[in-house]
Amino acid sequence: MLKAVRMLMLRVAWALAGAAVCCFLIVLIHSRFLRDGQLAAGTCEIVTLDKDSSQPRRTIARQTARCACKKGQIAGTTNARPACVDARIVKTKQWCDMVPCLEDEECDLLVNKSGWTCTQPSGRVKTTTVS
Repeated sequence: MLKAVRMLMLRVAWALAGAAVCCFLIVLIHSRFLRDGQLAAGTCEIVTLDKDSSQPRRTIARQTARCACKKGQIAGTTNARPACVDARIVKTKQWCDMVPCLEDEECDLLVNKSGWTCTQPSGRVKTTTVS
């Protein structure tokens, strides 16, 4: 009986040691692939944001984002933030399909498909053009 308990404890110890080694390897591999400055797949970050309010009743903002999108995705905008979206949306310029506006805003495609507008319930309009 005592021998069986010892064998069981030895097996548990080996299993725990193996799990610890596996966790260490996973952390090591993960840190190798995500070095400083790298983004996780499917994420974006804002790199630059410039605002110009020199014109009355109008603010012009230019934003540059950096994204690490998965296969079949491309940098876009979702809920007024940079995001990885289906590449088909950008290819066909159906900008409103990526849900670029906030929840309470209405999205409309610009006539020449160069961007979109987000209209707030108050009537304020934000226009976004893609370059």
